[in-house]
Amino acid sequence: MSSGSSSSSLRGANAEWSKKENKLFEDALAYYGEGTPDRWLKVSRAMGGTRTADEVRRHYEILDGDIKLIESGRVPFPNYNTQGAWN
Repeated sequence: MSSGSSSSSLRGANAEWSKKENKLFEDALAYYGEGTPDRWLKVSRAMGGTRTADEVRRHYEILDGDIKLIESGRVPFPNYNTQGAWN
């Protein structure tokens, strides 16, 4: 009983974002830059409403924190396998 309700409540910021959602998120962030009034609501709407404004804001905060850790040298830059990616 409660597991069903808790799993649906985990959909938010804890649920993994799809590649499509991340692409829409990135495009919307580029369009609605810092200082845009109601930025997170606008990004959410640009994504088709698949995520709430709070989920979008939290996703941004998590990614921003990850970038800051990498830039500070506290976390190594990910070693992506890009062999053949540009061929």
